[in-house]
Amino acid sequence: MSDLFRLRFTTRWALISCCIALIAATATTSRAEEVAGLDARDVASLRHVADLAVSPDGSQVAYLLNVPRRPFEGEDGPAWRELHVVDRQGVDRAFVAGEVKVSSIAWLPDGRHISFLAKRGDDDDATQDLFLLPVDGGEARRQLSLKSDIEDYSWSPDGQQLAVTASRPDNEERKEMIDKGFSQKVYETDPPPVELWIVGRDSDAAPRKVEVEGSLRDVLWAPAGGRLAIKVSPTSLIDDGYMLTRVRVIDSASGEVLGRIDNPGKLGDIAWSPDGEHLALIAGEDRNDPKEGRLMVVPASGGSLEDGKLKDLLPGLLAHVAGVQWKDARTLRALIMEGTGSRLDEVGLDGQVTPLLAAGGTVWQDMDQASNGELALLGESPSHPEEVFHWRAGASPRRLTDSNPWLAERRLAKQQVVRYQARDGLDLEGILIRPLDEVPGTRYPLIMVVHGGPEAHQSNGWHTSYSAPGQLVAARGFAVFFPNYRASTGRGVDFSKLDHGDPAGKEFDDLVDGVDHLIASGLVDGDRVGVTGGSYGGYATAWCATYYSHRFAAAVMSVGISNKISSLGNSDIPMELYNVHLRKWPWDNWQLYLERSPIYHVDKARTPLLILHGEDDTRVFPGQSMELYRFLKIRGEVPVRLVFYPEEGHGNRRAASRYDYMMRSLQWMEHYLNGDGKSMPPLDPVYPRWPEDD
Repeated sequence: MSDLFRLRFTTRWALISCCIALIAATATTSRAEEVAGLDARDVASLRHVADLAVSPDGSQVAYLLNVPRRPFEGEDGPAWRELHVVDRQGVDRAFVAGEVKVSSIAWLPDGRHISFLAKRGDDDDATQDLFLLPVDGGEARRQLSLKSDIEDYSWSPDGQQLAVTASRPDNEERKEMIDKGFSQKVYETDPPPVELWIVGRDSDAAPRKVEVEGSLRDVLWAPAGGRLAIKVSPTSLIDDGYMLTRVRVIDSASGEVLGRIDNPGKLGDIAWSPDGEHLALIAGEDRNDPKEGRLMVVPASGGSLEDGKLKDLLPGLLAHVAGVQWKDARTLRALIMEGTGSRLDEVGLDGQVTPLLAAGGTVWQDMDQASNGELALLGESPSHPEEVFHWRAGASPRRLTDSNPWLAERRLAKQQVVRYQARDGLDLEGILIRPLDEVPGTRYPLIMVVHGGPEAHQSNGWHTSYSAPGQLVAARGFAVFFPNYRASTGRGVDFSKLDHGDPAGKEFDDLVDGVDHLIASGLVDGDRVGVTGGSYGGYATAWCATYYSHRFAAAVMSVGISNKISSLGNSDIPMELYNVHLRKWPWDNWQLYLERSPIYHVDKARTPLLILHGEDDTRVFPGQSMELYRFLKIRGEVPVRLVFYPEEGHGNRRAASRYDYMMRSLQWMEHYLNGDGKSMPPLDPVYPRWPEDD
């Protein structure tokens, strides 16, 4: 080989090597960028555990796994929901998987079968039936089918009988009239009541209807058998469900009422003591308590303890009880949401409290107890959505599931609890997600996400979904703030009532005070602050985009309120709104209702506003979005866009509409907080696609 040829070869090889190295470096960089933080496809792919039930011996946990559909692939719709079983060692088996929608799982007392509800078959008119699945092998078989959807059920202590609730089906005459075109609906009189049925597990006898006054909400068989605790309201309307649901103890054979437990307000879970002598209730303190969160106990006869009333075992609790199980006949276990965390306590009938799991770390959302006292826990953290954990006394909770193992390949931005003072001195807190690649001394754009309710709160858990940008925008250089403004839960009854009679008053001032705190900390650029939220959070967003418009550079409002007068008239929960929030009717103070409506302040509006709403929303009527859009459009002084989602209600369920919501919101915020904002963004966003071989 000549020296010249050798030189040329060496030079070419050096160039080729450099090119290969450059390509490899570019590929590595691209991959690093791809996995640096969450992107939209990641968020759309997130799975989470939706429900759990522990086996009687504590050795296995059945759970439901939410598996979202992938946009652009196959038929659109809500997420699939699979049935899995995981043992104490974390060995996981999918029992009912694929294109299925399973709900309401329970173990039979024998520990060898799991029951669940599902619609199975290609018939669009198929009802939701009850199925029985042998854990040791074999196919699920249909145990019970009625003429309408089964909504709830409870097994007798010996597993030989089943109490079920189902809506009263249309009679044949009604069906014939509908077929002839007489499909009119008389508003708020058409929803059929939910009825109670008893059926034997191995009997060929037809289900037996138990006559009950009112409409059933839940049913729970007593440990001793022969009695049922039922939650019942006057009608099946959602407002009655919120405000007028009460507990009755009835004879399972005759339906005779054996005891009446008249809780004064909202009602949550109920639980029988092991000896059947008492019922525990998670209930409201009074009729005006916004959230069921007091731990009450009452004799199952409907009688009383010492003072003749429901006994609050944790009076003055500056937190909210979210779950309850009986350890034994004299001791309960209470899951308590406290501030931005949760804790687990044992509570005696005498009110004596023994801590089991302190607040901090994983946020517990639900629990179920085995007969040996072991617990299955549903927990989330800043690093993962809801997963299954196992706990036994004297040990730390052990995580059993990993529904999104690919999260380990992503870098997540730092998340922390932020505490600050409102302008009137009230101590407040919230959750802050910092920009992923934060540079000290640099100010960043902020997106504030306001929770709904307002009887809800933000815990220090997972905060990334189609409607909560969280880690998605943190990876794009935004800070994200989730404030727990006054009237949030987790801090006791008095704190949750601080908005009563004062809508959009100090509660929404708290939002601006939180933003000011973050600006003063040096993290946030006060000229680039956006706000978003749904439902009551949508109301807050509309308020920030009008009354507080000078403070916000972009806003995305979802299913939000714009007119307090008309919103009361076209919502399906007027009594709930009055009793636990407004505390006065419009005719008591028309001016207050008017002045606390965002439409009253449209003359101040300068914040570009994107409005998103489901066309079938009955909680906040779509006209609320239309009113604000129309007023802003007529004035013509601010960019505004209104998007309706067909066949969606108070929040989106279908994969495509969720993906559109996420990308459209992201486009709006980036355009007005990071772009020049001189014109509106394109009518439709760019939807990231999945590689074909992914």
